[in-house]
Amino acid sequence: MTFGKTTCRNFENDLKITKLTEHIGANIEGVDLSDPLDEATVLAIKEALEQNGVVVFRNQALSPVAHRDFSANFGPLVGHVLNRFNMEECPEVTILSNAVNDKGEKIGADRAGMIWHSDMSFVKRPSLGSLLYCVECPPVGADTQFASMFAAYDALSTEGKVRLASLKGVHDYPWHYRTYLSHRTPLTTEEEAKTPPVLHPVIRTHPSTERQALYVGEGLTRTIDGMDEEEGRKLVVELSNFATQPQFVYSHKWQPGDLVFWDNRSTMHRATEFDDKYLRLMRRTTILGDEPFYHPN
Repeated sequence: MTFGKTTCRNFENDLKITKLTEHIGANIEGVDLSDPLDEATVLAIKEALEQNGVVVFRNQALSPVAHRDFSANFGPLVGHVLNRFNMEECPEVTILSNAVNDKGEKIGADRAGMIWHSDMSFVKRPSLGSLLYCVECPPVGADTQFASMFAAYDALSTEGKVRLASLKGVHDYPWHYRTYLSHRTPLTTEEEAKTPPVLHPVIRTHPSTERQALYVGEGLTRTIDGMDEEEGRKLVVELSNFATQPQFVYSHKWQPGDLVFWDNRSTMHRATEFDDKYLRLMRRTTILGDEPFYHPN
């Protein structure tokens, strides 16, 4: 997807990339994301993302259009499956917020993603990556935690890897919505029909790095295909808990002007709770990905 960029500045040689934890996360300095980027800089950011799972850019001043245009360097963009949360003037951008309009209605998705998940795992071609920009955030709470699913897979026993290689998870958005988002307006029949349950491998192979990653999360993976529903759910929760041990996790404390870009093929994330007396206003773009697959190394 292209949005009329005409001139590019070369930031590649100015980039400073610093790891944030042993397994996940890197901070990138030396680039203004509101400027068009040259191909080499885009490639350097892409490589940092694939190696670290999450990349953080501080002190950015991004309009919705600039946010969209930067994101489009990495693939086609898709809005939220619920159109009600997409910006009317820039539909590739989704609003996440607890703010209300003059009718008392929430202007964006509130309390979104508070259970461990990978974005849009409930569709046939889940998201490659997501880019979340902070306009305003609470001084306490509302962090976003990220887990390395590469590190989680590597920590499995040999027997565990063999067992999981043949399994598929059932990713189910209507179930997720009914279970975790009962505070929102219910899905319409048409919205539920857009997102029937899909099956994805419990272990997925990253298409660029060829590393293996766990691909189940408590929030969107309802159960395991072919297993008793309750037994499969128990395994999903066990794997999700295993993958989110502290040594595999980076917790991001937001500041206005932060943009965080994460790889949904190799990470899970969740938002943390906050006091509603504080305003939270975030903008998100989502990059279309490929259908998950497992290929033994």
